[in-house]
Amino acid sequence: MNLDDLRTDIDRIDERLLSLLEERMEKALLTKVFKEGRVADPKREADVLDRTRRPLRRLVSPDFAVGIWKNLMAEGRIIQEKGFHTIGFQGEHGAWSEVAAKAWNKDYASIPCREFVDVFDAVRDGNFDFGIVPVENTLGGLVGPVNAILVYADLRIVAAVDLPVTHCLLSLPGTDYREIRQVYSHSQALTQCRGFLNRNRLNPVQYYDTAGAAKMIAEERPRDTAAIGSRYAGELYGLEVIKEGIQDAEVNRTRFFVLAREDIERSSGGLRQKCSAVFNATDKAGGLFGVLEIFAKAEINLTRIESVPDKPGDYAIFIDFEGDEREPGVAKAIDEATKATRGFRLLGCYDEARVQ
Repeated sequence: MNLDDLRTDIDRIDERLLSLLEERMEKALLTKVFKEGRVADPKREADVLDRTRRPLRRLVSPDFAVGIWKNLMAEGRIIQEKGFHTIGFQGEHGAWSEVAAKAWNKDYASIPCREFVDVFDAVRDGNFDFGIVPVENTLGGLVGPVNAILVYADLRIVAAVDLPVTHCLLSLPGTDYREIRQVYSHSQALTQCRGFLNRNRLNPVQYYDTAGAAKMIAEERPRDTAAIGSRYAGELYGLEVIKEGIQDAEVNRTRFFVLAREDIERSSGGLRQKCSAVFNATDKAGGLFGVLEIFAKAEINLTRIESVPDKPGDYAIFIDFEGDEREPGVAKAIDEATKATRGFRLLGCYDEARVQ
């Protein structure tokens, strides 16, 4: 151990402290949902300070600790009073879903969730104002788990974001790229970069999230290891970008849905660009064709047709189409499709942002 080693350790601890501070403020923001309009909670704050005063630590004095916690709680109250809107996403900070959330509205507080279902549940329960989830990728195809939940989720699609995904090979600062042997990332990202990994004889290791892989490397600092993730994730966790744009296809885009419990109002009051719906086709031969024919005769352009396994022997069909349910022609087509299918459900009409 020498001075440089100690300073490296201190830098790593500082990064973790900042990450934990951010997480604490996120939790403080979410507690407002359960406080019934109250921000200050004197009894709770007194309990926290009492615990902080306990002389269990040898180097951190109680007065110093209490001073820190008083500042933390004061900052938490300020954040609650600002009334941030919240948007949940799956993964760690720096995930592509968070990049999409920032592209949709950079002023909203993005909150990480472990699983996709946690995003849906938190929006449904009113803990988050919005949620954002990926639904399809030009290389990896349909995001099956998300679409399977969408079939039954009682939520509305209120926006969509079409985002370019430019994967980066991320490593600890000072890493010699020739020594890298294994690469951690989400299975979708590993699939999208399969050619790059094969050419460079790198062993892919599945991880639950792209940004989670970057965070793990920053905290655990394993040797001969890198991650695949966004440049944003690299910046968040202090990693170097060894190479950018390592996905196999020049065009690699992911489409995301923004979810809410209710539709959002548009300030202009105008029509929306696109609608999404889900249904089960009838058992009759040509049942799906009959539904598609309804939209074709109405001259409504379908932009997505996907199927996901539903009940045994049955499939749920997703369609996206241009238009707004308030347009007479679209409303008529929706009515006819409802009669021609089982369980036709309009998931939402919304605007879609295509990020360049």
